[in-house]
Amino acid sequence: MTAPDDRALRRADFPVLREVPTRWADVDAYGHVNNVVHYAVFDTAVNAWLIEASGTDVRALPAMGLVVETSCRYFAELSFPEPITAGLRLDGRGTSSVVYRLALFGPHAEEPAAVGRFVHVYVDRETRRPVPPPEPVRRALDGLERAFS
Repeated sequence: MTAPDDRALRRADFPVLREVPTRWADVDAYGHVNNVVHYAVFDTAVNAWLIEASGTDVRALPAMGLVVETSCRYFAELSFPEPITAGLRLDGRGTSSVVYRLALFGPHAEEPAAVGRFVHVYVDRETRRPVPPPEPVRRALDGLERAFS
């Protein structure tokens, strides 16, 4: 799926919006949320959504989603103590892979401060070979896909 211009994305382009508090420790010497924190927020947004939407502890499933690719484009500063809103949507699915598009928004901002890509590949816990996502995850992904169609 071809992504639109990341700067043109808005809150309304994301069916899942999750508020994440910032912490004092998230701020770097330049006075803004450090770039590495953006990746932690992406990881938290995806996994918290997966747990809630699937209704299961994803750590107990027979297959696990390994993060095989991430990226982030930065457009504006985020700061403490302002919360971050993480937007999440499905950007693509393969036999064993899931591609998420995420955006981070400052308070009341419609335009993203950052936009990222987060790719899970599901593998069997024992063999570490690619497998389709477990049924609870597939149902959650189906719901996310329908929410954006």
